[in-house]
Amino acid sequence: MGGLMGSLEIALQSLLAQQGALEVTSNNIANANTPGYSRQTPVFEEEPPIVDGSLVFGQGVSLQQVQSIRDNVLNLQLNQATGTQSQLDSFLGGMNQVATIFNETQGAGLQNVISQFYNSFQQLSANPTDVTLRQAVLTAGQNLATAFNQTSASLGQIRTSLDQSVVQGVSQVNQLTSQIAALNPQIAAAQAAGQSTGSLVDQRNQLISQLSGLVDTSITDAGNGNVTVSTADGTPLVVGNQSFALTTQLDTKTGTQHVFSQGTDITDSIQSGELGGLIQARDQGVAQAQTNLDNLAAGLISSTNTQHAKGFDLSGVAGGNFFAPFTPGAGGSNAGAAAQFAMAITDPSKIAASSDGTAGSNGNALAMANLQSAVVVNGQDANDFYSNLVAGIGNQVSTATAQQTAAGLVVRQLQNQRDNISGVNLDEEAANLQVYQNAYNAAAQVVAAINTLTQTTINMATGA
Repeated sequence: MGGLMGSLEIALQSLLAQQGALEVTSNNIANANTPGYSRQTPVFEEEPPIVDGSLVFGQGVSLQQVQSIRDNVLNLQLNQATGTQSQLDSFLGGMNQVATIFNETQGAGLQNVISQFYNSFQQLSANPTDVTLRQAVLTAGQNLATAFNQTSASLGQIRTSLDQSVVQGVSQVNQLTSQIAALNPQIAAAQAAGQSTGSLVDQRNQLISQLSGLVDTSITDAGNGNVTVSTADGTPLVVGNQSFALTTQLDTKTGTQHVFSQGTDITDSIQSGELGGLIQARDQGVAQAQTNLDNLAAGLISSTNTQHAKGFDLSGVAGGNFFAPFTPGAGGSNAGAAAQFAMAITDPSKIAASSDGTAGSNGNALAMANLQSAVVVNGQDANDFYSNLVAGIGNQVSTATAQQTAAGLVVRQLQNQRDNISGVNLDEEAANLQVYQNAYNAAAQVVAAINTLTQTTINMATGA
């Protein structure tokens, strides 16, 4: 109630409210393709009416707040699914490199050189005094040693690359947590002042999403605008306006970088995100392939040297080591056997092909050739053990690929659900734009009408 001036005030409030709604709609349209943006909606509220006796006079409308539409539970599910997908992506990235080294179908791997090595003794047995055949045996042995050296070096390069990626991943985690910690107090202050926090929360959620792609995260709402971020096992990353940086430190036993939080080694507890996949590929996939390769190398060296020592060379001298002997390390570990694989003899006449000391004997050459089907390592011959090694790597890649496909479907499904709730629908925004525009125009017409009435009243009062 307040006559023309009261009506004008109501119209002006309506203009401001509809203008704010138009700004919200414009912002939605502008951010239709912005990653992590949550659709905003204006919340109108009727102003408290004035009661005059039995009469009630409305006081118009106000724009109470701008509300972001989001589902926090869905966001948490999406973060977890993103972490799983990223873990599988990085794990596969490393294991596909390992699989390439042992890709027998494309000519890589050790199957061929192992067979050629044993076959060279079979050929020598046909003419054990032939120097050319003897040289071919040395060449096959050297090729075998070189292949093991190169394969071991390639695995080492993959491990080093994964190790460097772990260090880079930790640096990215620290950058994101520091940004989240900087946003926490801003959101808390805006919330306390009754201001809209939608844009700031979207920024923080996007950072948390990126963080979840790097490491498994657990998010706790502190209730005052702040969130607490930790790893799945409870290691704190962000508390209020403080972030806790992770560090990397070289483990002298394994030669790899371990991840630490405030002095505690948390490497083994990181199971999800890109870091989790990198660590699993490095410490499980590559490490297991290297262990199997070393075990095979040690088995080949030992079995070959043992049989070679039972024969005699062209001079009738008892055979010595064919390959440089390898001594297992502490606990019987064969670590380093593949890298150290080397020939012990270079003189063709030193090959112990004879079984009785006579130059024409081929008994030991045949025995060396027959090692191809003899037990060499873990109750298996060399070819079977190597085939199982390759099959094991292939199974890891195949399983992870299937899991990656499934994880990708889950992520896309959750993203679609999020878009349905929080995403911008341009058709809907265009309709809203028309609604708010019409309301604004109507309020403007009220202002124009009141202006005309006011001018008429003034003219009547002045007699004009």
